[in-house]
Amino acid sequence: MPPRSRKPISRRERPAKPALTRAGIVATAVDILRAEGLAKVTMRRLAQELDTGPASLYVYVANTDELHAAMLDDLLGEVDLDTAASGDDWRERLVGVLNSYTFVLFAHPELARAALAVMPNGENYLRLLERMLSLLDEGGVAPAQAAWGVNVLLQSATATAAEVSGRVQTQSRTEQEWDALGRALHEVDGRTHPRLHAVADQLLSGTPQERLSWSFRMLINGIITTPVPDAGG
Repeated sequence: MPPRSRKPISRRERPAKPALTRAGIVATAVDILRAEGLAKVTMRRLAQELDTGPASLYVYVANTDELHAAMLDDLLGEVDLDTAASGDDWRERLVGVLNSYTFVLFAHPELARAALAVMPNGENYLRLLERMLSLLDEGGVAPAQAAWGVNVLLQSATATAAEVSGRVQTQSRTEQEWDALGRALHEVDGRTHPRLHAVADQLLSGTPQERLSWSFRMLINGIITTPVPDAGG
């Protein structure tokens, strides 16, 4: 019996595809990231998910780096910009914002590493910068120092998230290396390494959260007291 021929479907009878937009592309990319990881976020895969051709995506996103930057900006919407009570010291509120930013990257290890090479410029990133600058201004930090300082603070937070995300991939080896370092520090000869011997316990003390917050406080205090070079001088 000959196969039944399929009745052609008129284009007018097909459901209309949603309009392709940059926001829709980024949202789909983030969905893939959450479900399967950054390696699966390719232009070909996005095109399949959006029922279009890869070439169509480049009208809205120039390349992979731009896509990663847009994805990062989308995720920055999760950063808590008001992590502490309004009565708390401005420094602690700034530390809270930086901690929240770092934890967002902790949740997406692959993107944390990619964030070292990309620079977001979307609304969520601009909102983060504005909040940080307003807190530094509240503390009386000179505008130029604040402008340079926010870059240093975010670089430190991003590098920390990328470093920790790398450790997560080799957790057992990292723990062994950490234990080996601890033994080496405590066995060091105080006669040949007196200063190292004296602070052996402090070198490994504190929780990761305590060290993270301390590093931000240290940088903030440095921003307060360190003027930027005089461009006119």
